[in-house]
Amino acid sequence: MTSLLAQAESATDAVDALLEASRSTEVCGTEPSWICERLLDWTGSEGLASASVWIVDKPLTVLVILLLTVVARRVMRRAIDHMVERIASDKKNAEQHEAARTAEEGRTWDPDRLAAKMSQLRERTVRASQRAKTLGTLFKSVASTIIWAVALMMLLGEFDVNLGPLIAGAGIIGVAVGFGAQSLVRDLLTGVFMLIEDQYGVGDVVDLGDAVGTVESVGLRTTRLRDLSGTVWHVPNGAIARVGNMSQLWARVPLDLDVAYDTDLDEAMAIIKRVADDVWHEQGESTTVLEEPNVVGVQAFGADAVTLRVMVKTEPAEQWATARLLRKRIKDAFDEAGIEIPFPQRTVWVRNGEPDQTAPAAAAAFDRPVAPASSEAGHAESDSDGGDSDL
Repeated sequence: MTSLLAQAESATDAVDALLEASRSTEVCGTEPSWICERLLDWTGSEGLASASVWIVDKPLTVLVILLLTVVARRVMRRAIDHMVERIASDKKNAEQHEAARTAEEGRTWDPDRLAAKMSQLRERTVRASQRAKTLGTLFKSVASTIIWAVALMMLLGEFDVNLGPLIAGAGIIGVAVGFGAQSLVRDLLTGVFMLIEDQYGVGDVVDLGDAVGTVESVGLRTTRLRDLSGTVWHVPNGAIARVGNMSQLWARVPLDLDVAYDTDLDEAMAIIKRVADDVWHEQGESTTVLEEPNVVGVQAFGADAVTLRVMVKTEPAEQWATARLLRKRIKDAFDEAGIEIPFPQRTVWVRNGEPDQTAPAAAAAFDRPVAPASSEAGHAESDSDGGDSDL
């Protein structure tokens, strides 16, 4: 009898517990909060417990979400600022090293020219700093947008808003945008990394594969440059597979010069070295040589010439003007020294009438050889008797 009473009491307690749980679920929801349960236990008032969800629980959850959002946003902004400062610092250190080298090498320069060069270096440093700040602002905006979007989704979930259709719709839109604007996204991402790495800037002479010219503008999506003929090229950043910057920090002129096989090579190399050193010491406005030229010696043996090479290190974007000046002066110096620069030659024979078929008659039909002429030699004139010439 006692056991039956105990079982009955246990069953009653279980029923009471189920009823209490059902009541708690009905009042406080499927995931009841600690405050709602305690108020329901302490007061037994369903209205007060239900009101606590909207008076205390929901506002407290919203406050925590907003607090975490602000903290996450501030941490992200701090991390982006640190990244931007590091990029700007690395670029500034590189430019300071270049400025120190320029100041050391520019002791013999004209003061105005040295001041202009230092001003260019400062402008490059400012440009890199501005780029880093622009990218930092962009990254901050993107990070803030993502953080606040996640916080909004969490807040909507707290107020029992069904997020399934919203997430599904956003996924469909994302897929559509991904397929339709994937080239745009690729251009933007490539542009961002180009700006971060400072691969080139306005005024640089670059080779982008399909286009070579001077950069006029650099954007997140496209790069605009103008080639030698004046054509303006708009190149999407995502289409740039590799970049060749021909005007960054310094440049080099590998100048090859052909001389005849009977030339005294030591004399020819001495003349080349003397002319290159003269250009180096002059430090022209657009032909600045940074260090002593190096005549490396015989580069190749050609069909009709020996090739000599001289290497000259110049200021960025001045290698072409320096090469033109060196070619002219070396040509003049070779002419004064009697050193021949070989060129293709041909011998032209002029004949009159139809030659006989026999060998002696054919040989007699040729009057005289004409002096050797270059490959650009044009027409051979006929003999004075007015006969037609046949080359």
